[in-house]
Amino acid sequence: MRAKRSLGQNFLVDPNAQRRIVESLEAGLGDEVVEIGPGHGALTQHLAGRVRRLVLVELDNELAPALARAYAGRDDVVVVQRDVLETDIAALLEEPARAKVVGNIPYNITTPILFHLLDTRPRPERIVVMIQKEVADRIIAQPGGKTYGALSVALRAVADVERVLQVKRGAFRPAPDVDSTVIRITPRVPVPLTDEEERDLRELTRAAFGWRRKQLGTILRNAEAYALEQLQVEELAARTGVAPDRRPETIDPETFVALARELRAFGRPLLVDSRP
Repeated sequence: MRAKRSLGQNFLVDPNAQRRIVESLEAGLGDEVVEIGPGHGALTQHLAGRVRRLVLVELDNELAPALARAYAGRDDVVVVQRDVLETDIAALLEEPARAKVVGNIPYNITTPILFHLLDTRPRPERIVVMIQKEVADRIIAQPGGKTYGALSVALRAVADVERVLQVKRGAFRPAPDVDSTVIRITPRVPVPLTDEEERDLRELTRAAFGWRRKQLGTILRNAEAYALEQLQVEELAARTGVAPDRRPETIDPETFVALARELRAFGRPLLVDSRP
């Protein structure tokens, strides 16, 4: 079956990379695993029979039936033909809080998938995904760098993230135009933020990094969702110890969380949308 550009398919054919990705998930016979976009089963073949239960979520209307035929008659492998973004991951699992997720996910929907997984309640215990190298660099970037931004803050405020493996474009068929990185995401337990606090944080970082060359005080005065008065900006600075002349790329995730909590005391943001 040829890769479908419309689904962002690039199949991992390097067996060494396949094994290392599965090893980094650290899944054993007692574990329940969800694999996103299994494709031709490159990772599936290393997981089936080695975990207690394996759930394969595949959108492709040719690949999903092929996987179902390949693993027919097995109680430990379940194939779900569905868009992962429209799937309640927790509903597929017997013990969602202990589940592990793995996948070679399409580059064009990386961010929505990551937030969809983190918005699952309860969150999976561990997430190992292969994504575009540039996106991984943004997630792992430290404050002060050009690649540090809203995605870095939103993920690392609620989870620990580490780089596992670099995968060159030649490991795929067809080969993508970019290299890939495997990252391991471990959501923090207990959950550090309420759902409202996470929404507030995402709104703040969207506003802040949308104006990343501006100073924080200017952003909070001019952004529609905040529209603070100068006295409110000064009060916020006094409460948090964050100077109004700081720029977003210099502020670490923990400080963004503190800012978002204090802004809630001012009734901000005024306009919260539902985007991740």
